Amino acid sequence: MNNIIEIDGHKAVVSLDPDIGMLRGEFLGLNGGADFYAESISALREEGAISLKVFLEMCREKGISPYRQFSGRFNVRLAPETHEAAVLAAKAAQKSLNEWVSDVIEDAATNR
Repeated sequence: MNNIIEIDGHKAVVSLDPDIGMLRGEFLGLNGGADFYAESISALREEGAISLKVFLEMCREKGISPYRQFSGRFNVRLAPETHEAAVLAAKAAQKSLNEWVSDVIEDAATNR
């Protein structure tokens, strides 16, 4: 099970690494890896802050942007039946398939 926490204004996914019996955090939206481990949530937050600081400092030193750029486009493959159902749902909502999918994703992503 994954959870998202916020550390210094940056979101990170937290999961359990069963091989080492520790919590693992990984920042989202960064242009590289900045993961961190700890045995408790409070320690994970501390390790995350350290990892983030080191990552951002390295990016500054190298003159690269620390943030991943998103184009706003992606492809998705669906079962033909699901594709048909989505087209019908979009038509029923008087939207294009793109508008409908965008609205559904936005709603799901912002109402966690």
